Order: sequence, then structure tokens, then C-alpha cells
Amino acid sequence: MMKKTSERQKVFSVWLFVLSPIIILLVTLYLTSVGLFGDLPSFEQLENPKSNLATEIISSDGVVLGKYFFENRSNVKYHELSPMLVNALLSTEDIRFKSHSGIDVRALLRAVKGVVTGSKSGGASTITQQLAKMLFTEKPASGLERVMQKFKEWIIAVRLERQYTKEEILTMYLNKFDFINNAVGIKSASQIYFNTTTDALTVEESAMLVGMLKNPSLYNPNRRLELTQERRNVVLSQMKKYDFITPSEYDSISANPIVLDFKKASHNEGLAPYLREYLRGELKEWCKNNQKADGSNYNLYTDGLKIYTTINSKMQQYAEDAVHSHIESLQDDFFKHWKGYTNAPFPKDFDKDQIYAILELGMKRSDRYKKLKSRNASKKEINSAFRTKTPMHVFTWKGERDTVMTPLDSVRYYKYFIHSGMMSMDPNTGYVKAYVGGINYKYFKYDHVKVGKRQVGSTFKPFLYALAMQEGYSPCYEIPNVPVVFEKNQWGLPDKDWVPRNSDDKYEGMLMSLRFGLANSINTITAYIMKQFGPHSVLDLAKKMGITSKLDPVPSICLGTFDLSVYEMVGAYSTFVNKGIWTEPIIVSRIEDKNGILLQDFNPKTNEAMSEKTADLMVRMLQGVVDGVYNPHADVTVGTGVRLRRKYEFENEIGGKTGTTQNNSDGWFMGITPNLVTGVWSGNEDRSVHFRSTFYGQGANMALPVWAEYMQRVYTDSLTLGIYPESFEIPQSIDVLLDCGSKNESIEEYEEF
Repeated sequence: MMKKTSERQKVFSVWLFVLSPIIILLVTLYLTSVGLFGDLPSFEQLENPKSNLATEIISSDGVVLGKYFFENRSNVKYHELSPMLVNALLSTEDIRFKSHSGIDVRALLRAVKGVVTGSKSGGASTITQQLAKMLFTEKPASGLERVMQKFKEWIIAVRLERQYTKEEILTMYLNKFDFINNAVGIKSASQIYFNTTTDALTVEESAMLVGMLKNPSLYNPNRRLELTQERRNVVLSQMKKYDFITPSEYDSISANPIVLDFKKASHNEGLAPYLREYLRGELKEWCKNNQKADGSNYNLYTDGLKIYTTINSKMQQYAEDAVHSHIESLQDDFFKHWKGYTNAPFPKDFDKDQIYAILELGMKRSDRYKKLKSRNASKKEINSAFRTKTPMHVFTWKGERDTVMTPLDSVRYYKYFIHSGMMSMDPNTGYVKAYVGGINYKYFKYDHVKVGKRQVGSTFKPFLYALAMQEGYSPCYEIPNVPVVFEKNQWGLPDKDWVPRNSDDKYEGMLMSLRFGLANSINTITAYIMKQFGPHSVLDLAKKMGITSKLDPVPSICLGTFDLSVYEMVGAYSTFVNKGIWTEPIIVSRIEDKNGILLQDFNPKTNEAMSEKTADLMVRMLQGVVDGVYNPHADVTVGTGVRLRRKYEFENEIGGKTGTTQNNSDGWFMGITPNLVTGVWSGNEDRSVHFRSTFYGQGANMALPVWAEYMQRVYTDSLTLGIYPESFEIPQSIDVLLDCGSKNESIEEYEEF
């Protein structure tokens, strides 16, 4: 009897020895599942795992222009993944992914055996477990915590498998993984490393990205290309092992080097950086005023908003190319123009104190100065720092240049550069198609489209001519080209009578039509109109045409002596093309949340600013700037914008207006066609820095060529863009009113001021 009892005890002991680890494991798993060792995610958390999603700025033709992010992450859906990417992932990380329920028992037993025997047997974590680790567990502080974390991962993995489909789990995993170099998630990684989309990844590209999953810092192709290639080939080998590629494909692909098309995720890079920065402020304000379902405000950097814009990516590229092309060429002229001058680029009559005052102001605007001030540096220390030669990168049109100079000299160096702002919009819809705020966002962050305002000069004159047309004047009405006097007492002038002058006396005393006066920007004719109607009437019309800047009601506004933005001017000129209806230029068409749910759509404001007849007359008048207008008294056909015909050989109907301000500090061109209104400003940062002659400094040379090069590119791509060189839809009854006499066939260009 005692013997039987002893045998039973032995059997029991054996079974206890065998089963106790399993029992302990099951008990531990149970206690973990009920939260004894720390909280587990709730059903709601599993349904909506936290993830910082970048807000995307998207063009009207579907191109991502840029992002706002804490983590550069944008989610993709399973159908957007390349099949080769999925195959590479499964063959390397979890070949039984589609058959297990979150835990791969075979792989787990293999891993245990490997620990016992000391052999390498591969990891046991499934894709679901890796996802659980990324989503819901923190980095353990000790070995024991890591063991407990592993239990949590198993439970969360099983719960994830019950909550999501296999495709959803795999996609969540790839969307969550940080591929470093600001590439969080597979979509960003595809863009940054290969400048492509997830559905277009090739076998070798997919293999490299999957290889990085093991350790992205170690297998970083920017730092360890050979090691990364070895890891890529391991992935390819796994794909061959499981018959996702053939042996011959493996041999061919594995022999190829990794070819990156690395595009760093930087706000300084990419299309429309000035626009994106302007929108950042607008969208932050939108987020403050809009709440999610839980009552909290939207976050621009984490909520994955989709900002759909009116910008066309191709037209944006054409606009940036046009600015780059002409301003680079103009800059060469500017350097040559000032070569050998002691005070360059400042006027020769400037003394040292005046020049230093300008440089000191530039110094105080610099990041270097602000950093020194934040460290409580004394004035003496700051002045010393700005006079000490320092290695630095400087902007040139040929690319960044390494040099050594004092920071104060660099301030003076940058004063030489000509800047430019350009905006192009559809006058019928208000949709802004291109927005170029400057020449290089990295070095010059000031936005010359929406933020900056400069003296508009003669580009404001059409406002007065429109008022005259609205009040019944004829384009052919003739006015003597003689000085117009604005008496001090009658007009409330502070010092003396004001008598505006023309840039020369070429047509002095001669009769000229309003049409000729606008085409050649004759100041005395514009002054005559101002004297008939007064500044208040002009400003009332300007307000109706979308001018929101505060302007003083003084006679000199007729010559554009005040500052406006390119944005305001383009919107105003759209009124002429749009039959007298001002249409607000808009950039954002709609905002969606991360799931594609519409949050808000946007439509432009409109306002009837003038009659259709007046608008049609103004279109024809503005065409005279480009075509030239005949003056029978001088027997010439002249216009300030005729180089669009002579040099650039445009043959379609175009209207426009050049603008040149005092001392050639600002050059403008406003161009209109039936489907696009585009404005360009060019000039230096400081108004005291400019060309010394109107030949170089006039709007026809500073800004018009940017418009011309942009439109040439647009018309070359008409089939894609749907923008063709069309004619204005203007009735014949309007053209009858513009018949001011026969033309001289020889067209000349007139320099304006």
C-alpha cells in the first residue's frame, strides 16, 4: 500500500513539474489580463489607438505640397501598399501572420529552444505583437518589467486580432513604424527615401524598407549604405525562400546597389514654402475655433487634417521656375550695375551713418542677433560678434557657398539681392493657382505676396480709369498733356501745391486719349482724372475691388504712392476680367479630418464693384498696354508692355499694366488673360537699394519677364492644365467705343515712371 502511494506521489510530482510552468503562465496571463500588473488598453483605446498624424497640404491636382507635424506620419490604407512590400514584410517578419491569432506558438517554441540550446533561431514576436508593443507599452526599466511587458503584448495582440482584420493590423504596423530621418510610417518613408508612393515601391525598395524594421538606426542608408544593402539582401533571400521571387530575380536584384532619391522632410524644401508658412498661421486660427467630437480643439500637428488647396502643383512649379529664371538673370545685371561703386549697393549720396543705420536694422532682424540677446549679451559683445569673421553658408543663385566673413558683412551682402513676389488666380472662381512669396525660403523667409506690401506705382492707375469709364468718359476722350495743379488750400495739402510730373517731356502739350494715357502710364492724364473725381471716390471703388489696406484720401494716390500686397492687387484686377464682379482670392477649398470627413468647405466672397460695360472697357484699355495705342497727334503706336509681343512673341489677347516707383525701388506687372490674372512685384529688401536707371528698374524689366516666362510654361502645358490662349468675351458694341482712329503699324515701347 505504501509503495502504491509513493508511486502516485512520484507521478503527481512529475505532472506537477511538467504542468506548473504552464499553470503559472496561465495564471500570470489571467492576472495580467485583469490589470493586476498594470492597466491594459480599453476597448475604446483599441478602437482608436493614439497616433500623431501629420496634417497634409494637398494641391488641386492631388499632390502633397507639404505637411505640419510633430511626427511626419501620414496613414495609408492596405490597398495603397505595394504587394511586394507586403510580401517582403511577411517573409521576413511573420510568415504565418495570416494563420495565427496574434501569437505564433511554433515561433515561440522555436525561440525557447534557441534560448535553451544557445542557438540562433529567429525572433518569436509576430507583427501583431510588434504593433501592440508600439501602440500600448512603454520601454521597460528592468528585466522583470520586460517579462511582464511581454505578457501584456500577448494579451493586447490577441485583442487586436479580434478587433481588426489582418490587413488592418499589417497596415497599422507599417503606418506606425519610425523609419528615422523624419520618416514616420511607410508613406513618409517611401517619399523621403525614394520620392515615390507606397503603391509604386519596387521589390528592392520594399526589401530595403522592410530590412530597416529590425533596427532603423543601424540600417540607415544615409549612414551605413553597405550594411543596409546586406540587410536588404537578407530580406530578398527570405522572399526567395518563400517563393515571392524566383532565384534568378534574387540573383539579379541582390547584385544591384541601393539607389536612393532622398528628399529630406523640411519646411524649407518642396513646392510653395511661403504659401505653406502663410497657411500655417491661418490654419492654427482655424483649429482654435473648431472642435472635435470630444470637445477639444483640433491640433494642426497631430490630428492628420487634410487641407485641400486651390493650388495647381504644375502651375506652382512653373511660377517658381519663372521667378528663379528671371530674378537670377536680373541679379547678375544688378551686380554688374553696381560694380566699382564705393557705397554699393546704396546711393552715392548716402553717408556712412545712413548706411550703418540700415545695416544695424538688418543686424537686429537677424537670428544671430536674437540669439545673442536671448543670452543677455551686452551691446559691446554683440557688436564684437558681428565684426568677427565667422565660417558660414551664404545664398547664391548657383547654390549655397561656404565662406568666411563677418556677420555684419553678410548683412550687407544680402542687401544686394533682388526679391520677388508672384500670385496667379482664376478670376472667375477666385482660386489661387500659384503663390511664390520669395526667391528662397531658407534664406529669405519674408512673404512678398500676402504679408509684404510695397508701393504699387502705376499699377494703381487703372482704378482711376475705371472710375472715369464708370462715370461716362470715353476711352477716346482726349486730354492735353499739361501739368495738373492740386492747390494746397483746396485739397488740404500740408506744405505746398502739388504738381505731378511725367517721366519725360516727350509728348508735352500734346492731346492724348485716355486709352493712350493708360497704355503709356502718363502721370498728367491720371492726375486729370483724380482732379475730376477726388480721392474719396477712387478709394470707394478700390474698396469695392477688394483693397483692404488703409489708404489716405490724398491726391497723390493717383500715382500709387502707397503700399499694397500682391494678393490685394491680383484680386482687384480680377474684377476687370470677371465682368465687374470682384472675387476674393482663396487658397483653401476644403478641410477634411483624417478619415476623409468634410469639416468645412470654403467659397470666395464676391462683390459687384463696377458695371459689366466698365469692366469690358477696362479689359480693352489694359490690352492697349501690351498691343500699343495709336496717337494721331504724335503718329506713334506705343505701350509700356509691348515687349510681350516683340520679345516674348505672345499672339493671344493679353491685358496688363506695368508699374515703376520712385527711384526704381519697385517694379510691378499685372497681367490679365481670360482665365488667369497674375501679378508680379520685384525689388530689393530696402527701398534705398535699387537700379540707378529706369531702363533696368522699370516694371517692364523687373517684373514683366517673370509673368512672360510663367505664361509661356503654362501655355506649353495647355493640354494638361486646360488653360489655353483664348480671347476675351467682349461684345462688339464695346469695341466700337474704342475706335479712336487708325493705327501706325510701327509699335514702340515707352518707358514709364
